[in-house]
Amino acid sequence: MSSEVLFQTLALSELGEFKNGANFSQDDYGAGYPIVNVKQLYGGRYIDLHGLESLGKDVLKRPAQLFIEAGDILFARSSVKRSGAGQCALVPHGVVQTIFSGFIIRYRLNDKSATNPMFLAYLLQSPIYREIFPRIATGTTISNLSQEALKQIQVTLPDERTQNEVAVILGALDDRIALLRDTNATLEAIAQALFKSWFVDFDPVRAKMEGRVPEGMDEATAALFPDGFEESELGLVPRGCRVTKLEGWLSVLETGRRPKGGVSGILDGVPSIGAESIFRIGQFDYRKTKYVPDDFFTKMNSGALESHDVLLYKDGGKPGVFLPRVSMFGDGFPFKKCGINEHVFRIRIKAPFNQPFLYFWLWSDAVMHELKHRGGKAAIPGINQSDVKDQKISVPSDAVLMRFGELVAPMVSKIFNNAKSCQTLAILRDTLLPRLISGQLRLPEAEALLEEACA
Repeated sequence: MSSEVLFQTLALSELGEFKNGANFSQDDYGAGYPIVNVKQLYGGRYIDLHGLESLGKDVLKRPAQLFIEAGDILFARSSVKRSGAGQCALVPHGVVQTIFSGFIIRYRLNDKSATNPMFLAYLLQSPIYREIFPRIATGTTISNLSQEALKQIQVTLPDERTQNEVAVILGALDDRIALLRDTNATLEAIAQALFKSWFVDFDPVRAKMEGRVPEGMDEATAALFPDGFEESELGLVPRGCRVTKLEGWLSVLETGRRPKGGVSGILDGVPSIGAESIFRIGQFDYRKTKYVPDDFFTKMNSGALESHDVLLYKDGGKPGVFLPRVSMFGDGFPFKKCGINEHVFRIRIKAPFNQPFLYFWLWSDAVMHELKHRGGKAAIPGINQSDVKDQKISVPSDAVLMRFGELVAPMVSKIFNNAKSCQTLAILRDTLLPRLISGQLRLPEAEALLEEACA
């Protein structure tokens, strides 16, 4: 980066054009044009193009006017949460005939060679602008941003070379974050496949019945499994397994709480995790962090998290539909100290079971089906403690459970370490931007920080 950086301050209206998205009804969904909705704007620097719904081709008179292209920036026009108004993301390369919904405003630069779209997207995603957007939003129940409000937003841009250099550095950090997240997804998939093979499909038992050595297994581990099945109330299970209620194996099944009146306006204290933060192991959206006062947390009788707690989303959703989700936190991720609210179960299981087994067992198809069924019957969708305690579980031998724990424990630890690294890199990314464009940090220094962080 050159020693002298030139800046210019311009309104967004001087750099590009805005357009509102398509208005339609639920009946208009069908085979046709993939459509980006607001939920696709929360995945990071780029919009999330996975699993897009489609709008029928006969719904729009001039669909080409609503196509997005690489370098466009999409803003959330409306949000039920004030902090969500103005959430934005960049359109990546490779989109074809994809449109955007009426809850989104598209911003297209007049000259993408003069203004780096990725740099501008990073700028608009930075904490400075994340504070500005909610302030200029209108509405109480639903926060709204108009084109007119966005047009007046002022951005201070360095010269083109600086924009490009900053975009490369921040992009490298995001690439590293994406790689770590992909690695975590792979690690979880490996551990989940092992769980399914051993405790759902019973592959080692079937192999021994057929006189084969279980695939990918050493002799000592293979010797831990029986060579036959027996009938149980869950169907065929490996010989020697007992089927009991989960209740007898639980050491902890509890919720936490939050202060009366909620936590709105509480900006520090102890993080309080709600249902909106329960996704999968190693995943947490720090933008949704809420807090309870320190003294309130100290007086809580339940809900303080321990490492490797399994968390189960317990209530909420549309009437008649309950979609449970499970997560596991540990090793200081997402926080060294935190609690849960009344909409989340904290669960721990007794030995010889282990916490990773509990996590993958809750995600198994049979348990998910039962929890969905029970939770969907309630007037307010959700499950209670009895719904969890009454689940039937097949109890393998102590040795098999111990061996499973030994194999997956390193994967779980790696997932937590990678997740913590992702947050460290995200903080570095967000703090580098203002320092780089202000000249407080030079390119060689930023590159050194990047190499250190990615090492």
